[in-house]
Amino acid sequence: MLAILLVAFPSLAAAQGSRHIDVSIHASTDTPRPGATSRIAIRMTPESGWHGYWINPGDSGLPVEAAWRAPQGVRIGELQHPAPTLLELAGLASYVHKGAFTLLADLDVPSSIPRGTRLPIEVDLNWLACSDTLCVPERAALRLDLTAGDGAAGSSRALLSVAEAALPRPGGAQIAIARQGANWTFDVTGAQGLDPSSARLFPIEAGWFDAAAPQRVTRGQGGAVQFTVPASDSAPPGNFSGVVTDGRRSFVLGGSPTPAPASASGPVAEAEEAPAPLPGPTASVETIDPLTDTASSSPAQEPGNGSALRFALIGAILGGLLLNLMPCVFPILSLKALSLAKSGIDRRTARVEGVAYFAGSVATTTLLGAILIGARALGHDIGWSFQLQDPRIILVLMLLSLAIALNLAGLFEIRGISLAGGRLAQPGWSGAFGTGALAAIIATPCSGPFLGVALGAALVLPAPATLAVFAGLGIGMALPFLAIAFVPALQRILPRPGKWMETFRRVLAIPMLLTAIGLAWVLGRQSGVDGLGVGLLLAGLAGVGLWWAGHRQAGGRTAGPALIPVLASVLVVFAIQMPVPSTAGSQAAATVSAGRAEPFSEARLAELRTAGTPVFVDMTADWCLICQVNKRVAIDRDDTQAAFAQAGVVTLVGDWTRGDPAITRFLASRGRNSVPYYLFVTRGGDERELPQILSSGMLVEQASTS
Repeated sequence: MLAILLVAFPSLAAAQGSRHIDVSIHASTDTPRPGATSRIAIRMTPESGWHGYWINPGDSGLPVEAAWRAPQGVRIGELQHPAPTLLELAGLASYVHKGAFTLLADLDVPSSIPRGTRLPIEVDLNWLACSDTLCVPERAALRLDLTAGDGAAGSSRALLSVAEAALPRPGGAQIAIARQGANWTFDVTGAQGLDPSSARLFPIEAGWFDAAAPQRVTRGQGGAVQFTVPASDSAPPGNFSGVVTDGRRSFVLGGSPTPAPASASGPVAEAEEAPAPLPGPTASVETIDPLTDTASSSPAQEPGNGSALRFALIGAILGGLLLNLMPCVFPILSLKALSLAKSGIDRRTARVEGVAYFAGSVATTTLLGAILIGARALGHDIGWSFQLQDPRIILVLMLLSLAIALNLAGLFEIRGISLAGGRLAQPGWSGAFGTGALAAIIATPCSGPFLGVALGAALVLPAPATLAVFAGLGIGMALPFLAIAFVPALQRILPRPGKWMETFRRVLAIPMLLTAIGLAWVLGRQSGVDGLGVGLLLAGLAGVGLWWAGHRQAGGRTAGPALIPVLASVLVVFAIQMPVPSTAGSQAAATVSAGRAEPFSEARLAELRTAGTPVFVDMTADWCLICQVNKRVAIDRDDTQAAFAQAGVVTLVGDWTRGDPAITRFLASRGRNSVPYYLFVTRGGDERELPQILSSGMLVEQASTS
């Protein structure tokens, strides 16, 4: 297992993608003075056509979140945003930052820190980058190395001066708020130079009024500016706080609303002094040792949305349950069930094995999730089953499946994977733990119903909640065996031991052998004929070694020397670079049918949508079992292709077999990180997400109603 995971890391480096919003960190001074306040700046520069979000994102979006790590006693304030602009798109209104923008945070160094002390400041940032057609969650880890000193201006002082000037001015403007019928009225005074013709009010908290609600702005007496906005059904508790801006000047506002009769015409509540700075997302600061170079602890994270976490957990558990029916996992579960039947169902032994199998399954899926989270935090665009995008991993799994199949067939017996006398089948903690881990590893090519949506939801949850979702996948896989181990009624329905068990054991070798053949096919798709030839050669070498081991065992001798060819074949996998097929670049181009099918790209999807052409998006991978089933029973059927041709549907095939950062980002924007994923776009641009299990009738209906 460890070897398989280590092999995956070289491919992660190649999968790194660029961000749509570049980010950098700066300080007003490199030598902040103890007992004084300086500032830190987060400079964010979007690509052309992309934007980030304000504190309150409006109808859609997410603000920038920061988790800071600083030495003991050093305080870092909340991120302060410049004023936003309104973006209206497809009926949704959002509060965004267009173009480059700078976020500021106050840095307070306690007077007790002596001058000359190193002050490493680290921050983990998470944000959502969006264009008019796509949103991508992005993240970055930044670091500043400061030293307590005299507070002299640093090289970035000019940048911070511009950013400070762009912040809404606190204290200069006041607001009086009244409810008049179905509207709110906001009377703003003291906003010198504000142009009512382009002024707009932005609330910090959602709920006061809809982001897209029209704002009627009039000039009142004494230079006051009055905003009349249709009110939401109920206002948030507490005071109003927000920003008013005309695009050139902006002011911080804050005040308490007071209900008023509909006939009231003037301000009915005296304004409160505006807060400075604006309240934003809560900043978390974790203490680190100022003398160390790096922080060893993880940033604190805000808890994930409860309903989203529950939904993702339920989906992961149900998806894990269904994985037990896959042809590569079912023999492993059956192997342990048979071992219980063979041992006579000792209750204590059954419970120990049940807990151990459960632990092995959960530990492995959680470890895979931790690796995925860590890689994404480093900027790598990867998703679930990322390890299968490296042909060497496929080759290792192919050799493993072949070894299990030959073992179940009775060709050899070896401690670690055998049913008759092997460690994985013997009663005890270690064998059951290893079996649970093995089942989880072999199950990763599959993303069945419930599982894809659950893992996609995990993508936008905080790291602890994401790990809980991956643990839920392991729980679902282990539940059947755990139930057998702890429920006596289920144990009693297991058949009694007998000769039939050896026959059934050999029958279980068939799906494992089919799994090995399927992996060989995937290897050929990933690495071409040359790669498949290398894989078959190594499989033949390993098979000879295992046959030799069985021959020595039959003669009463140890199998050790016979395992040298097996070890050699595994070492070769780690030592070589698998060939790349001459048609590299898009496997999808080689798999499309004669109909209107093209390789996927976001630019092509946007072009077809603009032209009013119906589109079927097929996100697939050669190692995805459900993808291949859908292709044969639904997508490539004659009646489906005829309906697509009649309706003028263009199929865009996204092949994720060897990984593709563009596809990973597209899946992430849709709340997914696994395949299959199917999307149908109608002539009018309406999007219909399809289930992970397709039928020809379903696709024909989509085409006929496009």
